[in-house]
Amino acid sequence: MSCNVVQGVQNLYDRIDRMRDLHPSFVDVTWNAGGTSRQGVATTTEIVAKINKGHGLPTCMHLTCTGMSREAIDQALLEAYKGGCRCILALRGDPPLENEKWEATVGGFLYARDLVAYIREQYEDYFEIGVAGYPEGHPEEQDHEVLIDHLKEKLDAGASFVITQMFYDVDHFLDWVDKCREKGVTAPIIPGIMPITNYASFIRRAKWCEINVPAEFMLALERVKDDDAAVREVGAQLVTDMCKTIIEKGHLYHLHFYTMNLEKATRMILEGLELLRN
Repeated sequence: MSCNVVQGVQNLYDRIDRMRDLHPSFVDVTWNAGGTSRQGVATTTEIVAKINKGHGLPTCMHLTCTGMSREAIDQALLEAYKGGCRCILALRGDPPLENEKWEATVGGFLYARDLVAYIREQYEDYFEIGVAGYPEGHPEEQDHEVLIDHLKEKLDAGASFVITQMFYDVDHFLDWVDKCREKGVTAPIIPGIMPITNYASFIRRAKWCEINVPAEFMLALERVKDDDAAVREVGAQLVTDMCKTIIEKGHLYHLHFYTMNLEKATRMILEGLELLRN
């Protein structure tokens, strides 16, 4: 294991210590390639156990169907259980970089709903299970009605909450929530909030997720795009205002921050929302 990798893992834990002061309901731990590393880097499940037991923070472990046999899923769930994790975000996952089309692993699962049902079958109500929602569509399916039907299937299979893809178009998001409710989605919908840390990453992520960026966002950010500190300030205000609208008009009382292991921008938004505890 290289020194850079060791330092990277330690930096992660240092940032988690700082994020603990924000009092999150849980910390996400994303699923890496198979959840393991051949070079001895801390695995997903090891990080989950460390955060739960060493840092005293609840975790939500992401678990995908990509590259995972049923036996590998069983092992991941067992290690999450032993590590003190009580929450799983069940995902189909993206295709490996070398594949254009997603394919199920032999002996694995084809859809997130199948993974949800399996976790419920094996662990009953031990784990809270979350699933992904796509307010602005999915690369493989742009029909919003079909996507909401798929979301309902995942919830009917045993999931208990929804975390959405990132977005900045709050009006479109609130309309999507209304459509979900009309189709019988009663579970909590937690909006995925991506803080804006610098202009280049903001543009890159918006293009990668194929989401609409309102004109007022672009106008405000383009004016300061060469100054990262100013981008954070302006971005924090834009996202704070967006979150206020979500809470006031959407009657949604949870926010899910995609921190990308950077706590400063998230802290600025929480301060603007007056949600930080003393």
